[in-house]
Amino acid sequence: MRCIEIVSPGGPEQLRLVERPSPVPAAGEVCIAVKAAGVNRPDVLQRYGKYPPPPGASDLPGLEVAGIVSAVGAGVRRWREGDRVCALVAGGGYAERCVAPEGQCLPLPGGCAWHEAAALPEAIFTVWTNVLERGALAASEWLLVHGGTSGIGTTAIQLASALGARVVATAGSDEKCAACVGLGAVAAWNYRTVDWVAAARHLTEGRGVNVVLDMVGGDYTPRNLAALADAGRLVQIAFLGSPRTEVDLSVVMRRRLWITGSTLRPRTVDEKSALARQVEEQVWPHIAAGRVRPVMAARFPLADAADAHRLMESSRHIGKIVLDVGA
Repeated sequence: MRCIEIVSPGGPEQLRLVERPSPVPAAGEVCIAVKAAGVNRPDVLQRYGKYPPPPGASDLPGLEVAGIVSAVGAGVRRWREGDRVCALVAGGGYAERCVAPEGQCLPLPGGCAWHEAAALPEAIFTVWTNVLERGALAASEWLLVHGGTSGIGTTAIQLASALGARVVATAGSDEKCAACVGLGAVAAWNYRTVDWVAAARHLTEGRGVNVVLDMVGGDYTPRNLAALADAGRLVQIAFLGSPRTEVDLSVVMRRRLWITGSTLRPRTVDEKSALARQVEEQVWPHIAAGRVRPVMAARFPLADAADAHRLMESSRHIGKIVLDVGA
C-alpha cells in the first residue's frame, strides 16, 4: 500500500510517500480501504516528535479515516467486507489501508461524501467528550469556543447550537468571525482587536458563560476563568500558547469553578468504543438531518500531505483539511 511516513522529526518536508505492506486486522479489528483521511493538529505535533503514538499503534500519522471494510479480524460481529464506515484510529490514517478496532468504527452518515465522513470522527469525539460530558453543557447554557473556525471549533458551534445551547466564539480575523456566526454562533469576536472577556460578560448581562472550550492555554487561562459564570466549567483540550499558567485558586474556590481537560488518543479502546456508541446515538441523527455538517477547508492528494500540513500550520483555513486517498 502507499502511505505517508515521518522520516524524522521536523517540518512538513519530513513527510514522505512510501510503500509498505498492508496491515492485517487482529482479533476485534477491521481493515479499511481508505478513501479519505482527516488532517489534524496532533498529526503536526507527531511530525515534530512532540506527540508520539501510544504503544501498539501505527507510527504513521492520521487519526481519522473513511472507507470500505476490506477485511475483518476474528470475533468481529458488526462489520462485514464492503461496509462503508468512518473510524477514529490511534494512528495509521495516512495510508491506503488502515486497521481500526471494531467499536471505533461508525456507519457512514447519511448524505456524507467520503471526504466529509473522514472529517468527522476526531472533531465529533473530541467535542462530545469535552463539551457535553466533561463540560456538562446543557440546553440554554452559554458556551465560549476559542478557535471557532478550526475543525473542533466549527463542530462545537454546530453541535452545541443543535442541542439548544447558545454559543459565542473567538477567531483571528473578521472573516473568520463571520464564518462562526454563519454556523450558528450568537456572536464571534476577533481576539486580536476585541476584549472577549468583557464582550462575553456584556452579552450575558454580567453573568458570564457556563462553559469555555479552550485550546490555547497559557495567559488565556485566567481570562477564561474571568469569562465564566459562577459554577462555570473550563475545558482544556490543547495548549497552542503554553501548558503553564498562573491561577488564583481563591477565585476558583469562591466562584465554584471547574477546570478540567482531556486527551483522546491515549484512551483505551473500550473508552473510545463507548464514545462511538454515544456519538452514533446522539450526534449521527443531527448529521443526517443536516444540522451538523463538516466544514471543509481543503482537500489534497495523499502524496501532497506536506502541503496539507503547511496549510494547517498557517492557520489560514476555516474548517477541516482532508487527504483524498483512494479512488
